[in-house]
Amino acid sequence: MILSWRHLLIAGLLASALCRMAYADSSDDQEAIRQRFQEWVVAFNGKNSAAVCDLFAPDLVYSLPEVLQGTREQLCGNLERLFKRADLHVHYDPPTIHEILVSGDLAVVRLTWTLTAEAKGARDTTTEEGIDIFYRQADGRWSIARFIAFTTRQNKILQ
Repeated sequence: MILSWRHLLIAGLLASALCRMAYADSSDDQEAIRQRFQEWVVAFNGKNSAAVCDLFAPDLVYSLPEVLQGTREQLCGNLERLFKRADLHVHYDPPTIHEILVSGDLAVVRLTWTLTAEAKGARDTTTEEGIDIFYRQADGRWSIARFIAFTTRQNKILQ
C-alpha cells in the first residue's frame, strides 16, 4: 500500500495532536502533584495527622537512614506521636521541587524539604533530599507509594 502525501500529513497531524494531549495531561498531573504537596504542608504544620497520612498510599514503603523498610502504618504512627508532643513545634516549608517526571499512572518527584524544629527555646533547621514515587490511585488522586529521603545531618532538636 502506498501512502499519499495527504495520508502522511493526516498521520503527522494526529501524532502531533496526541503529543500535545500527552503533554497537557502531564502538565495537569504535575500540577495535581504540586497541589498534593501544598495540602500536605498545611496538614503537617497544622498537626492534622489524618490529612498528613492521606498523601501516602496504603502500600507505602519508604527508606530513611534509620528506617530501611518503613510502612504507612509506621510513618503515620510516628507522626501521630510527634504531633502529640506539646513541648515540640515542627514546621515544614513547601518543598523545593527539582523535577516531576510523569509516565501514565506513575510519577517520580525529586525534591528538597526544609524542616524547622523548636523546643525549650532552641531551634534547628535542616534540609532533606528525597525522591518520591507517586501512583495514581483508583480514585484518580496521586499518592506516594514509595519514597527515599536523607539529610546530611540530623535535626538537633529531634535527636
